[in-house]
Amino acid sequence: MSNTAQPETLGSRPWEPTIVAFLCNWCSYAGADLAGISRLQYPPNARVVRVPCSGRINPLHILRALQEGADGVLVSGCHPGDCHYISGNLVARRKFALMKRFIEHIGVEPGRVQFSWMSAAEGPRFAALIKQVTDDVKQLGPATRLVKKM
Repeated sequence: MSNTAQPETLGSRPWEPTIVAFLCNWCSYAGADLAGISRLQYPPNARVVRVPCSGRINPLHILRALQEGADGVLVSGCHPGDCHYISGNLVARRKFALMKRFIEHIGVEPGRVQFSWMSAAEGPRFAALIKQVTDDVKQLGPATRLVKKM
């Protein structure tokens, strides 16, 4: 599939991507909460999964999200050096470097899985990040690799 794929339509509505967002409880989720409390506008495409720490995310969770039909996955944790669990985000950074190479190796477009660091005070950054990830995944079109056939 090329990067110029035309989005499919569902009835009269244009296709919208579904994004699974794994957010660490202490920073990224709190940033998302701040964006909501501040009534910042961002696309409703993300389905948030709150996790204790980005370092606890098993790469198989990312693959399973793609397999179950997510068009994109976002993983976000505390900035390196600011982890509530001291070094969890450093563990996550190592896992995600390997995961990114693996995902490309199996033929999944690099923009489908994105990683980010965010603090609890970055509500506007969260809104901008969700918009950016949604736009990136829209450019790729609906996911076809790894998706289970019903």
